[in-house]
Amino acid sequence: MIFQMTTPVGLISRLFISSRISLSRRCRSIGPPYNPKLAVPNPAKSPKWQTAEEAMSAVKSGDSIFIHSHAATPTELLEELCRQTETRDLNGINLHHIILLGNIPWTTPQLAKRIRSNCLFIDGGLRKSVAAGVADYMPIFLQDQPSLFSTGRIPLDVALISVSPPDERGYCSLGVNVDISFGAISHAKRIIALVNDSIPRTYGWSLIHSSNIDSFVKCDRPIYANTQEEKVSEEEQKIGQLIAENLVEDGATLQLGIGAIPDSSLKAMQNHKDLGIHTELAGEQIVNLMKKGIVTNRRKTFLPGKTVASFAFGSREFYDFVDGNEQFYLVGSDFTNNIDVVRENSQMTCINATLEVDLTGQICSDSIGTSFFSGFGGQVDFMTAGPKCHDRQGKAIITLTSRTNKGKSKIVPILSPGAGVVSTRAHAHYIVTEYGITNLWGKNVRQRAYELIKIAHPDDRESLERASFERLKCMPSP
Repeated sequence: MIFQMTTPVGLISRLFISSRISLSRRCRSIGPPYNPKLAVPNPAKSPKWQTAEEAMSAVKSGDSIFIHSHAATPTELLEELCRQTETRDLNGINLHHIILLGNIPWTTPQLAKRIRSNCLFIDGGLRKSVAAGVADYMPIFLQDQPSLFSTGRIPLDVALISVSPPDERGYCSLGVNVDISFGAISHAKRIIALVNDSIPRTYGWSLIHSSNIDSFVKCDRPIYANTQEEKVSEEEQKIGQLIAENLVEDGATLQLGIGAIPDSSLKAMQNHKDLGIHTELAGEQIVNLMKKGIVTNRRKTFLPGKTVASFAFGSREFYDFVDGNEQFYLVGSDFTNNIDVVRENSQMTCINATLEVDLTGQICSDSIGTSFFSGFGGQVDFMTAGPKCHDRQGKAIITLTSRTNKGKSKIVPILSPGAGVVSTRAHAHYIVTEYGITNLWGKNVRQRAYELIKIAHPDDRESLERASFERLKCMPSP
């Protein structure tokens, strides 16, 4: 089916962009401008409905390809790419992406020589490939990732995406994954889209007109969803409770990273009032609090009334709630994580998890020793912006359990050999374990060591104190 444009292009553009104009005025030209390229119809072009085999035959050896992320992972197109790589003897294909879900078939020894992932954030499906040297990891702030494509630093031949079916005017939605995808898709030479009925239609930067897409491929599989609630340990529950009861005030605007501790923090906010959301990831617990009238976005000073996020992930029920819901405003990560944008929010409270902290406050979040584990994500973006919000009431919070599952302290004298610093000593403010809360800002390294040892596991405190003395040549003290 090819959509014919019977309405004048100018009128369609005005219908689409009008809502963005009003929001843009509220944004007061802060942050990166919205690029309407994908939303403006192209009267000289229309998409072709094709099979996956037909659509992917356009891919050539040496192509640079962007992959839509997370819930929108276009698995069927990726599987066909792998089939054709073998049957057509393709080589030198580079894939650029953040988190992917579902089958990742190019990790086999045969295909890994022909297709190489460039991970801007490492997921569980590619961690072993990165460790084995057959996939790459690029350390980069989430707010900067779209500019890789807009500046041409990474030129893109093809973008593989998932979209909702076109409406009567030919508009599709990118659904719950705008993130870095919007910026990448805008600069790809060719766009191949899975058309999926289960993709929610969202507001924000998520619309793309079908005339800007080269190939449509029908997909009957539901988009990826969270099918089971993540197990939360007793320690993680305690941390969430400490944060909710001591660091989150009524009317606060929240940013939450990925993981069990940010989720447990939200679960513990059942008695809060008028919370707001400005985050890169919107998850299940946010919707639960919206339904209870706890998250209202009413007291936000920037985009009031809107739950602002760059991507969202949850259950099928979660997606149904997001679908067509004007309370959600999905935008690129270069907007959500832009420091000037974040600073506009009131009582900005940023909650992120980490893997390891040393006694001087260095924060390691992307690696375990020499092994790369995840990525920078948006942690540094919000750690930098939160405390510098214009109302001077922002908080930057780093969370971690005191010990690993193997009983090793996560608060350490020095970071594990090979571990990388994501947030620096100078970024460190609030640090929270199940044993308490400390604020490192304005403290020297001797004082920091004292404060961190207080929230370490009790059985590790004596050894940490000795190690601190050996390192600093003085006893840790307040």
